Amino acid sequence: HCDDMSSPSLQYCTFTNNTANVNGGGLSCWNTSSPTLENCTFTDNTADVDGGGLSCKNASPMLENCTLDNNSAKQGAGIYCKDSSPSIINCEITDNIAVYNGGGVYCIGLSSPTIDNCTFENNKSTHASGGGLHCYSDASPIISNCTFLGNDSALNGGGLFCEKASPLLYNCTFTLNVSGSNGAGIYLCIDSDL
Repeated sequence: HCDDMSSPSLQYCTFTNNTANVNGGGLSCWNTSSPTLENCTFTDNTADVDGGGLSCKNASPMLENCTLDNNSAKQGAGIYCKDSSPSIINCEITDNIAVYNGGGVYCIGLSSPTIDNCTFENNKSTHASGGGLHCYSDASPIISNCTFLGNDSALNGGGLFCEKASPLLYNCTFTLNVSGSNGAGIYLCIDSDL
């Protein structure tokens, strides 16, 4: 747990089979903390509420060359961001499962993550929307050079779901994503701009 302006540097660390009763099965970052994580692996972690792999609240972590695989949570199974601006670079976000929104990544509030050269593959939202990435309520991620492959949502936005959000996408590929209702690749609704 990183809190109160802490800024540790973690390299080649593995977070596996951890369980949180609330947030951040692998790691939680709060209150203007800004850890740097390089070549780290988050796998098989669980949070009962948000952020199976990583939970960010008012924080700005930097993840580079990291893998988030097979984590689970109600929302944001791989990464959960609330009022946060993480940098997520060259990461593999795969096989994460959210009960509700954001199998891979969930962004809410004044979150503006930078996500570059990442792969979102086979992430799932089993009862709601945004299998790969879910953006909600003033979130404005910058997403570039990313691949969304084979993500699945029970409702809308198999690859990417946006509601009241303004993502910026550049040079991204959406392939073989599935939704139970609308927008297998991308779904935008209620004051969302792309």
